[in-house]
Amino acid sequence: MSKMEVKTSLLDNMIGVGDMVLLEPLSEDSFIDNLKKRFDRNEIYTYIGSVVISMNPYKSLPIYTAEKVEDYRNRNFYELSPHIYALADEAYRSLRDQDKDQCILVTGESGAGKTEASKFVMSYVAAVCGKGKEVNKVKEQLLQSNPVLEAFGNAKTIRNDNSSRFGKYMDIEFDFKGDPLGGVISNYLLEKSRVVKQPRGERNFHIFYQLLSGASEDTLSKLKLDRDFRKYNYLSLDSATVNGLDDATSFRTVKNAMQIVGFMEDEVQSVLELVAAVLKLGNIEFKPESRVNGFDESQVKDKNDLKEMCELLGIEQYVLERAFSFRTVEAKMEKVSTTLNVAQAYYARDALAKNLYTRLFSWLVNRINESIKAQTKARKKVMGVLDIYGFEIFEDNSFEQFIINYCNEKLQQIFIELTLREEQEEYIREGIAWTNIEYFNNAIICDLIENNQNGILAMLDEECLRPGTVTDETFLDKLNTVCAEHQHFESRQSKNSKFLTDHSLPHNCFRIQHYAGKVLYRVEGFVDKNNDLLYRDLSQAMYKANHSLIKLLFPEGNPAKVNLKRPPTAGLQFRASVGTLMKNLQTKNPNYIRCIKPNDKKAAHIFTDSLVCHQVRYLGLMENVRVRRAGYAFRQAYEPCLERYKMLCKKTWPHWNGRAREGVEVLLTDLQVPVEEFAYGRSKIFIRNPRTLFSLEEKRRECLEDLATLIQKIYRGWKCRTQFLLLKKSQVVVAAWYRRYAQQKKYQKIRCSALVFQSFIRGWKARKILRELKYKKHCEEAVTTIAAYWHGTQARRERKRLKEESRRKHAIAVIWAFWLGLKVRREYRKFFKANAGKKIYDFTIQRILQKYFLGLKKMMPSMSPVDMSWPANPYGFLDKTHQEIRGMFHLWRCNKYRCLFTEEKKATYEEKLEASELFKDKKALYPNSVGQPFKGDYVELSKNPKYQKLKSLVEDKVLLADVVSKINRSNGKEAPRIFLLTKNNFVLADQKTGHLKASVPLPDLSSVFVSTQNDGFFALRLKEGTTSAAKGDFLLSSNRLVEIITKLHRTAAASTDRNQININITDEFLVQFKQDKVCVKFILGAPKNGNNVLCKRKNNRLLEVSVPSP
Repeated sequence: MSKMEVKTSLLDNMIGVGDMVLLEPLSEDSFIDNLKKRFDRNEIYTYIGSVVISMNPYKSLPIYTAEKVEDYRNRNFYELSPHIYALADEAYRSLRDQDKDQCILVTGESGAGKTEASKFVMSYVAAVCGKGKEVNKVKEQLLQSNPVLEAFGNAKTIRNDNSSRFGKYMDIEFDFKGDPLGGVISNYLLEKSRVVKQPRGERNFHIFYQLLSGASEDTLSKLKLDRDFRKYNYLSLDSATVNGLDDATSFRTVKNAMQIVGFMEDEVQSVLELVAAVLKLGNIEFKPESRVNGFDESQVKDKNDLKEMCELLGIEQYVLERAFSFRTVEAKMEKVSTTLNVAQAYYARDALAKNLYTRLFSWLVNRINESIKAQTKARKKVMGVLDIYGFEIFEDNSFEQFIINYCNEKLQQIFIELTLREEQEEYIREGIAWTNIEYFNNAIICDLIENNQNGILAMLDEECLRPGTVTDETFLDKLNTVCAEHQHFESRQSKNSKFLTDHSLPHNCFRIQHYAGKVLYRVEGFVDKNNDLLYRDLSQAMYKANHSLIKLLFPEGNPAKVNLKRPPTAGLQFRASVGTLMKNLQTKNPNYIRCIKPNDKKAAHIFTDSLVCHQVRYLGLMENVRVRRAGYAFRQAYEPCLERYKMLCKKTWPHWNGRAREGVEVLLTDLQVPVEEFAYGRSKIFIRNPRTLFSLEEKRRECLEDLATLIQKIYRGWKCRTQFLLLKKSQVVVAAWYRRYAQQKKYQKIRCSALVFQSFIRGWKARKILRELKYKKHCEEAVTTIAAYWHGTQARRERKRLKEESRRKHAIAVIWAFWLGLKVRREYRKFFKANAGKKIYDFTIQRILQKYFLGLKKMMPSMSPVDMSWPANPYGFLDKTHQEIRGMFHLWRCNKYRCLFTEEKKATYEEKLEASELFKDKKALYPNSVGQPFKGDYVELSKNPKYQKLKSLVEDKVLLADVVSKINRSNGKEAPRIFLLTKNNFVLADQKTGHLKASVPLPDLSSVFVSTQNDGFFALRLKEGTTSAAKGDFLLSSNRLVEIITKLHRTAAASTDRNQININITDEFLVQFKQDKVCVKFILGAPKNGNNVLCKRKNNRLLEVSVPSP
């Protein structure tokens, strides 16, 4: 795709207004409404002149692809729709082509997307600058420094899951070609208090959680750590895990990034050891111990964590333990040692933890700088990227918010100054008269804070260094005395009477009216946080460590370099850093990215007007727009201006052959634009009021509509002419094709007629030939028929002769056979007369037996063993044989019937047989069970999901599963139970839940008692002294009593190592219930419950079962 195909102006297809300078009318409401309108359409970037406003969308948008990078590469800032890439490209091209050092200032409150915005800037610059092995290595190191600093300097807060808790300024250095050579990182004010305490709903720095989640077990063992977050006092538990953050994966990413940046393996290990030491330090607790002089001395409660920390850092345990109990104060040649109470010991512990982590972070920044710094000494071009905290207004604002807001005051001051300077330089460069612009100058607020004599920071330092009792209240008193008359300072205790009755201003607070609004600061903690003291004993203890990195972090602990001067305060250090930063920024061309958070819920598609309005105010965006609009609101080079509006004048449309400026002059003269609404610069046209620009845009839109109508008219005429010519051409083609078709049809008709005529002629000739052939064939057939008849006559005569001859030969053979038979019969008669009687008898008996067996075969009874029918004997001499055959047939029939049995059926019949032996003629319930097959599983144990857990508890195969009723020992009431029988034991379980109630091994069962009546009661007597007998015997009831007891008896009898279970059938027997023996007695009667069996406890020794009469 060419550039002309993707080119769109900032003014084309605008959603709202792309540049706030053009917003009309300009008010805070219209400003926010324009932001909301664009945010709802996923347009998250908006301009204020050259300033980019970035709204955090809280979702991924497809606007950071490689194609987008190519679209914005080498383009004019206003050529395409607003984007952070446009600002990054403008800054990079100014640095590369105009040799101007650049700085990109990214500001906004926590959660507004500052870190992501700075990443996009760096990734764009990395994508558009040069290629090469060495260049790619530098780019990779610059980009990979971000994960390392984020792990150690970012944390989860209420407003942001990846909030930067430090300010970062990175100078990226380029050579003359624009290829990166290296970089330098500066960090500002790490939030060290987060190390020891986090607000509710927030976390400590990411690295602690990443180490515990992602490190291997071997690494954790070496660091003497446990993976459980709850074991460390410095880690908050309510937000230990964060949705969308994978700490284990992030830890691997950080380790990989440290290797790419250039950290050695031993350096990485040392860093992790210090992180582990901070966690261990938080677990050290103290207890008071009274001394002889009456003062309390702190002692370590559990020394295990102290021991492990000392092993990690290579410190003698007693050295660090003493540093937590004593403090040495040196003054000139005198040393005084004092004991620390428990509160002071905890303060010393937390101060050590904060200092250890802060110095480790500073060492990391310096170590990264060593790796990414430029190796050449040649002159370099510099692009700075500043990612620093935005203005902060919380419910409870302390020292940290005070110095952060001081930094933002300085940034706002330089922002206004540089913006005005940039405007003035452009006006001078273009030859436009410069007029002074009225704006709010916040130098008075900066002076209130940083003045060397009467500034708040100077008075705070003075109070910290003052001898005597120093508290936050004395500091506030001093402020009330010195700053009472300042117009931007408010305090209830000041001399200014108008604040005495202001109940919104507590007594222990003061209020400063910043450029972004009033902020109430609680003075509590100002002195301690500004002092930031670490006892010298702890510094010296750290220096004595064998750990190489610890010695580097605590150089003041060297006894040979003892410095009795008080270290600089935190406020003084930060003011010096901000001063250095401001000087650095003033030497560079500034580019601004103002980040805004649309809502506090970290959710997409939600725009909270009040929250956005608050940020617009403290970012000073309205002030910025007013500064840009104070002179000329819009400016544009002559060439694109003429290109865009040339269709509005006949003299410039469609082509202007002269200079672009002359064309613009002709254009504006023809449009009769008032002279005061524009001015001609050397290379640009300046338009004062946005209404003039929008008027031009409206005329351009109307003209484009007219041009579109003209183009449509010409297109439609061309289309109609083309259609007519096509139709004309088609008509000629159709006519030609029709004439061809008509001639083809005529030819086909003539051809068809000729074919019909030819066919008739050929038919007549064929029929003539056929008649000739038929006559010839008839003659040939007549000859053949006559010959056939003659041959037939000859054949019949020969056949008749042969038959006569054959008949004569047969007659001779028959006569000869009769003659031989006659001779044989004469000889046989002589022999037969001697043995005739015996042979006739044997033949008769054989014939009778044959007839008997054939008759018996026809009258044979069925194959059923219970069929006792048998055919009658027709011959008296065969009675004995007849009975023996009957007995043999019955045995054979029974054998055949048994062969058809399966193993399961055989077992069932055996059980039925054994039930008969046990209960026949003894138990009135037995006859009802004869016709019922023994199924075994009546509850479908394997199919019912409710009993799957119960089935898993039973190891052996289940032989019987049924629902029985367990008789309550106290009142005789029934409770349903699942009864399971296996090879080794029987089990009782709850029917509803399937929970196991009792499991009794079969060897513990001694006997079973049942009554003679028609009931289902049976008692399982357990052997005395066994574990199962502790709760007593079981009294149960079941309709399938016969099957249950039969299977119990068979299972016990099948085992060789168990005694047989005795089956006792009696109407009165004893049952052991825990310590008592109860008599169970069965009586006949008509119970109140109808035909049901009724069980009732009569007294402590008798349980009566009433069975209805049969």
